[in-house]
Amino acid sequence: MAEKLRDLSQPIDVPLLDATVAAFYGTGSKEERNAADQILRDLQNNPDMWLQVVHILQNSHNLNTKFFALQVLESVIKYRWNALPTEQRDGIKNYISDVIVQLSSNESSFRQERLYVNKLNIILVQVLKHEWPARWSSFVPDLVAAAKSSEMTQQKIKELKSSLNSEFRLIHELCLYVLSATQRPELIRATLATLHAFLSWIPVGFIFESPLLETLLKFFPMAAYRNLTLQCLTEVAALQFGDFYNVQYVKMYTIFMMQLQAILPPGTIPDAYANGSSEEQAFIQNLALFFTSFFKNHMRILEASPENRAALLLGLEYLIGISYVDDTEVFKVCLDYWNVFVLELFEAHNQMEPAASVNMMGLQAQMLPGVDGTITAVQQRRQLYSGPLSKLRMLMICRMAKPEEVLIVEDENGNIVRETMKDNDVLVQYKIMRETLIYLSHLDHEDTEQQMLKKLSKQLNGEDWSWNNLNTLCWAIGSISGSMVEEQENRFLVMVIRDLLNLCEITKGKDNKAVIASNIMYVVGQYPRFLRAHWKFLKTDMACDTFLKIVQKCKRKFVTQQVGENEPFVSELLSSLATTIGDLEPHQIHTFYESVGHMIQAESDNTKRDEYLKRLMSLPNQKWAEIIGQASQSIDILKNQDVIRSVLNILQTNTSVASSLGPHFFPQISLIFLDMLTVYRMYSELVSSTIAEGGPFASRTSFVKLLRSVKRETLKLIETFVDKAEDLPHIGKQFVPPMMDPILADYARNVPDARESEVLSLFATIINKYKGEMLEDVPRIFEAVFQCTLEMITKNFEDYPEHRLKFFSLLRAIGTHCFQALIQLSSQQLKLVIDSINWAFRHTERNIAETGLSLLLEILKNFQASGFQNQFYKTYFLNIEQEIFAVLTDTFHKPGFKLHVLVLQHLFCVVDGLTEPLWDASSVPYQYTDNAMFVRDYTIKLLGSSFPNMTPTEVTKFVDGLLSSKHDLPSFKNHIRDFLVQSKEFSAQDNKDLYAEEAAAQRERERQRMLAIPGLIAPSELQDEMVDS
Repeated sequence: MAEKLRDLSQPIDVPLLDATVAAFYGTGSKEERNAADQILRDLQNNPDMWLQVVHILQNSHNLNTKFFALQVLESVIKYRWNALPTEQRDGIKNYISDVIVQLSSNESSFRQERLYVNKLNIILVQVLKHEWPARWSSFVPDLVAAAKSSEMTQQKIKELKSSLNSEFRLIHELCLYVLSATQRPELIRATLATLHAFLSWIPVGFIFESPLLETLLKFFPMAAYRNLTLQCLTEVAALQFGDFYNVQYVKMYTIFMMQLQAILPPGTIPDAYANGSSEEQAFIQNLALFFTSFFKNHMRILEASPENRAALLLGLEYLIGISYVDDTEVFKVCLDYWNVFVLELFEAHNQMEPAASVNMMGLQAQMLPGVDGTITAVQQRRQLYSGPLSKLRMLMICRMAKPEEVLIVEDENGNIVRETMKDNDVLVQYKIMRETLIYLSHLDHEDTEQQMLKKLSKQLNGEDWSWNNLNTLCWAIGSISGSMVEEQENRFLVMVIRDLLNLCEITKGKDNKAVIASNIMYVVGQYPRFLRAHWKFLKTDMACDTFLKIVQKCKRKFVTQQVGENEPFVSELLSSLATTIGDLEPHQIHTFYESVGHMIQAESDNTKRDEYLKRLMSLPNQKWAEIIGQASQSIDILKNQDVIRSVLNILQTNTSVASSLGPHFFPQISLIFLDMLTVYRMYSELVSSTIAEGGPFASRTSFVKLLRSVKRETLKLIETFVDKAEDLPHIGKQFVPPMMDPILADYARNVPDARESEVLSLFATIINKYKGEMLEDVPRIFEAVFQCTLEMITKNFEDYPEHRLKFFSLLRAIGTHCFQALIQLSSQQLKLVIDSINWAFRHTERNIAETGLSLLLEILKNFQASGFQNQFYKTYFLNIEQEIFAVLTDTFHKPGFKLHVLVLQHLFCVVDGLTEPLWDASSVPYQYTDNAMFVRDYTIKLLGSSFPNMTPTEVTKFVDGLLSSKHDLPSFKNHIRDFLVQSKEFSAQDNKDLYAEEAAAQRERERQRMLAIPGLIAPSELQDEMVDS
């Protein structure tokens, strides 16, 4: 036996080796132990034994045998490493790193093999002593890459670090030795890069109680190592240890600032960046990271003593210089810090109420006599930073990002439509800058105003004039709306608008004037308070969009006769209507009509209101009567493309007015309603016959698209009116019967490609508005749209996307308000409904899945209270439970988590109230005492087959947890969430969707905080609170 083991010319017999090791550690006779000891010693001393190590580690299941093999390996690494060929050294390095990462990547294997992993870590450190950094400079990146590919958790990373920590002294000494002894640039660079990787987590003593910082600061002035050294210093700046190392931090900062001034004088940064090499640009980027890290963590120590304040203010000066660099990423780093810095100063200032409420009125901070020390300290901080804060205001004004914009684009029919552009990055930047500028404004309103007016005067005298400079300035002026008290705001705006009007007069060129005019309108649109006070300003020429925005805020002003006027402005406007809209494009006319609709809606006298409406609609009504008149002579006139465009335009004008006038639009819609349905029906038949003759291609011709636009606009007009006329159900309800054939039956008759999805949303709106009154119409609606739409949308998840969502919204309206109609369906029809709901919540489109789940929840609750609960749940309970668990445990459906939980909770609770068994007596092995027992059993089996990698005990524990917490929603939800997060499918993913509800609550708290600070939510966004009465 011994001889077989000692023969290393072939792979060693691992079971035999295991038995020998077991004998050595075992309880057998002394002779057995001695014999085993002798064999193991001989093996250990054999120079070729180490070549068997990997074979042993891979095949042995005995921990002691593995340790024996690792001992052999350790002595080879300690004493013979440099003599081994390179490929053998690389093989060992890679094998050990891989085994460590592999064992650490799975929680259970890591726990079981912890001792083995620790021993491997020690071996790896022995390798590092020989190899790193000279031959294995990429060790840390390699390890990180290996770890990333195997989902290491925080816990495992921590374990690995701590094992390296214990051996770090040697690495640290080696680094310092290399940095002090060598002149080789490559080696110095590799050492600095390695230090950078270690600095964030090594024991702090290695940084502050050794010459490390002095060494780094010695390399900082040298161009070749500047960036790497700065990255190391930034890592140190980001660390925090209470006050323990304050002295070292101050010293590091002071020396750093002296060296920096020699490298890069403070006033030259934007130019240095613009003209610099990529190395020099990287240096300025790294500088931004250094300053922001240092100030976030250690600003207070520099503030504390007068002798360090000059260096602190100089650092802020540098950071402001870096903030002007023309690079988005650099600016983002600086902006995030400025936001934190200013918010902290603002919050301290804000908590000084009431003593400092004077300052909130925009007065300069004064030292308040007789107020306690904290206020004095806050005032002193503000005094200390008043210089940088003033420069910061100018920075925010000069670099203000673009607010969201309205763009004019052409739709598929060549119509011009308005579209809000949301460039996410720019909008996020605008939001942060706006918030920062509002805090800055509260800290000193006078200075904010002065900086803006100073910048504006430079536009006037031509020193600073450019479109971009004017735009950013006006966006900045608009962004602080609401932050000043009204009196100061009025005074400020009067000066701003006076200067802008002067600028418009003295500037030559039509384009220049247009830019200035649009900026005037932008600023004015942001200040509704000012507008209501200076309403004469509203009578100027302005963009239709701005006009609409203003009218929504100030509509009462237009229908009231103002002092010195002969009639209300709305009447004056209607008299000159034809001239006013003469030069406008169709989309501008629609916006203008919507605005006037808002004005008319503000008139409380019915007679006057109807008279204004009649005057407003006289032009489109004349044209409509003309077209309908000609059509009664010859129906073919309606097929002329110019006529179709006119019809579309008239309908769009009507929709615009209906959207702002609400129920008071009734006289107008009554006038055109029946003719409109006739045109709708005719166009619909024309579309169907064209598609039937010309095949699918015909549906894409401009003629068919135009006809369908008229159909859609008709549906949109009716839906808008029904939606807005909610206070007067009797008015809207009378429009339903005439629509049944021309719209509903027509939908069923059409070929699929000619069906308008708007029919579905129109009837959803009608049912949502008239609720139970629609009960007797539901069977007709169901018959017309259900089967035929379902056939269109269930072939796959892609076709007819518009119909999908609207179909389920209609179904939801029926389920919520006309539930009785569902009970009256035949069992086949009800099965179709439930199947379609299951299909909806399995959908990959998030809002369709959510609509399906919400609808399911409504139907389940309604059936529970219906008297038919036993039949319903006996038929559908198990199917629904199975389907919900399928989506709940599918990572693709995480956004539906909240609703999945509510449906499951409902199912588990409803069980207790059912009086008939849910199981089929013929198909279960034994009879259950109650439904709860059956559901427990069924759920355990269901999950057991879905999660084969979980033990039966784990599944049973989870299900019992569900049943015991079902009456307490928060615990029920947490129980499911924990189960998912731990499951293999979810563990490697970003699970933020599972916490969406908590995130929404956090957003609401943030909104309340913002509402408490004047101006933080723009007055133009406070629609409902601000509309004048």
